[in-house]
Amino acid sequence: MKRLLTALAGAVTAVLCAAAVLVSALVSAHPAAAATLTEVTNFGANPGNLRMYVYVPNSAQQNPAIVLAMHTCGGSGPGFYSSTEFASLADRYGFIVIYPSASKKMNCFDNWSDASKVRGGQTDPVSLMSMVTYVEQQYHGDPNRVFATGASSGAMMTNAMLALYPEVFKAGAAFMGVPFTCFPNEAAYSPGGNSSPCVGKTAQQWGDAVRNANPNYRGPWPRMQLWHGTSDTVVSYAELEEEIKQWTNVHGLSQTPTSTDTPQSGWSRRRYADASGTVRVEAYTIQGAGHSLPMSGMAAVAIQFFGLTGSSPSPSATVSPSPSPSASPSASPSPSPSPSASPSNPQQGGACRITYRANSWNNGFTADVTITNTGTAPVNGWTVTWTWPGNQQITNAWNAGVTQSGAQVTARNVSYNPAIPAGGSTSFGFQASYSGSNTAPAGFALNGAACTVA
Repeated sequence: MKRLLTALAGAVTAVLCAAAVLVSALVSAHPAAAATLTEVTNFGANPGNLRMYVYVPNSAQQNPAIVLAMHTCGGSGPGFYSSTEFASLADRYGFIVIYPSASKKMNCFDNWSDASKVRGGQTDPVSLMSMVTYVEQQYHGDPNRVFATGASSGAMMTNAMLALYPEVFKAGAAFMGVPFTCFPNEAAYSPGGNSSPCVGKTAQQWGDAVRNANPNYRGPWPRMQLWHGTSDTVVSYAELEEEIKQWTNVHGLSQTPTSTDTPQSGWSRRRYADASGTVRVEAYTIQGAGHSLPMSGMAAVAIQFFGLTGSSPSPSATVSPSPSPSASPSASPSPSPSPSASPSNPQQGGACRITYRANSWNNGFTADVTITNTGTAPVNGWTVTWTWPGNQQITNAWNAGVTQSGAQVTARNVSYNPAIPAGGSTSFGFQASYSGSNTAPAGFALNGAACTVA
């Protein structure tokens, strides 16, 4: 009997140990909670009245690099977070991303005022510097690895931040931008209305504009990566050459590239290296692309240029150049629908009200669309549809994934805004082109149910 009890005790101990190992394995295999975009208030001096959002990945390094990522006109920090690949790259490489939201002139970053062209001017660049300092202090960000990137208005501000604070930013990547000090005043800043306002100055003149912002600074100057599509009708492709003039002159380089190549189909790259072989400026021409950058895979190339990947990214991501802005991948993103929008969990319909407000110029416009749930039940996952009465073509969108087929438009929620509580509202916006008249849509539908139009 004693032997039997001893044997049974040994068997029970073995089973318990095995169970403990299994439980431990299951616990360790359970994925950690995903990092989220967080708004930061009271981050310091904020004369530009900007909003700050920060993405700190679970994989953040002990002293992480910092990437300041800035949106297009009409956009927002959360919109740029959801529509670009910088956050997923932060997950992979452990850096922190700051996503600011602008507040002026159709939510454009201030690239036109006199204050925006001087160091310490009381407008957006000072607010952006406060955000960088905040991340350095609160998250132990590495002050020797701070970078800037952005699209359109954000690209223009990328040029400005590197010019105004060259000792802070080590490199930048500007998608569809213009040179620093391009716009003489606010009246000249009209996206789509004057697509190439900065053509004609010499490289010396453009370089002097940067040097004059910091007359006592002797370098090193930040490295710069520039991107533009040949079919951009909002900011002319001609501006790419002006940016090249500016930054090659700042670095004391010839405007003749030291190398040219085609990293992948439709991409032409020019590199400008110094005597040591270090690439100080590189420029990407994207054949057939409209005002739609960065496309898939481009953010990874920018992060590699910053030196944050440890290796060159694979150029396997394909780009399908668009003959017109309406056909560009960035203008009509197709995000994965939220679980509430899947066939097994259909979106809810209900009473709704749509407020549509357009701000037009020459052959372009931006529009804000507000969806109000006037029903008694919450909407969990939304799709708004409408039909254009004219030839309007959407070129860019924020806070929604927007697709267009002919005159039919579909806007779907993105990951951070699927729910509209009863009596609550949400909004999204877009930029578009047109010719003739820009008549508003006659009606809208939410999840297939017609809405009242305010």
